[in-house]
Amino acid sequence: MWSAFKWSTFLLAFLLFVPTCRADSRSGHVVGEVKITILSTMLVSTRDGVGEWGFSALVEADGHKILVDTGGSPETVLKNAAALRIDLSDVQDVLLTHNHSDHTSGLLTLRREMMKRNPNALSRVYVARGIFWSRPVNGREGNNMVAVKPEYEKTGGKFIELTEGEEIFPGAWLTGPITRTYPEKNWSDLGKVIAPTGITEDTIPEDMSLVLETVKGIVVVTGCGHAGVVNIVTQSTKHFPGEPVYGLVGGLHLYRQTDAQLDWTSDMLKSFKVENLLGAHCTGIEAVYHLRQRMGLSRKTALVGSVGAEFTLRDGIRPGELEK
Repeated sequence: MWSAFKWSTFLLAFLLFVPTCRADSRSGHVVGEVKITILSTMLVSTRDGVGEWGFSALVEADGHKILVDTGGSPETVLKNAAALRIDLSDVQDVLLTHNHSDHTSGLLTLRREMMKRNPNALSRVYVARGIFWSRPVNGREGNNMVAVKPEYEKTGGKFIELTEGEEIFPGAWLTGPITRTYPEKNWSDLGKVIAPTGITEDTIPEDMSLVLETVKGIVVVTGCGHAGVVNIVTQSTKHFPGEPVYGLVGGLHLYRQTDAQLDWTSDMLKSFKVENLLGAHCTGIEAVYHLRQRMGLSRKTALVGSVGAEFTLRDGIRPGELEK
């Protein structure tokens, strides 16, 4: 028979272990094949492609697919996918990195069009807490996601709202809302948000990224990087300690930053051993070149992203003709 002391000790150890186990629960799968194709950004280097102020990318990892953001205009991703001969009807999962219309405007169009071929197409959308919070602007609603939500749900689609990081398929993680460890202000002055705690500055608190754990290190896919790219990478690498950042793909919202801020960002990213940088959308052309030089990368490993540009584990960045 166990003594009361032994039972209490066992119970305490159990209670301490369970939350830790939950927080660290993971499939243990390491992704062996990755292909990321940009479907919306400003630069176009493919015939019949459409450029815009927006972002979208299709991520394929070991047979799983997820569409990260849906572009700035309702038809852009639809047209660019067709031009690139990419079928989105077999993609069930979508990540909306934040509420801004240049990342969310294609959702309803894509869902309604693709569900004609497959009822499950683009039927599950991952978002982070805060994406549906009201953003009043001059007496009107400034957050288009408030109106999109009920319209999307009428199609049978479902939003999954995260408050913390979560593995969505083996080896693929969503960061959840990013902890603002460093005072990066990588957003425009867009006004206020009505949070549960009251009206506050809209820092885009729901900003979320996708992280893939691969055989070559982690690959991070961002929408705009409003939480700050260094904060995003910091949170990502804490989850995968010791892993180099093999790829950083997407918008980093650096186009308005000073040389001093770009120097700091470059030095921090270099400390995380970022090997490949495909900076699209709001990263900024000059910012990409600045980061390339400061980080000691090359024309092969740091480029401006365009519609049709790809990133794979095997080849790294596959640029279009304009960015080579």
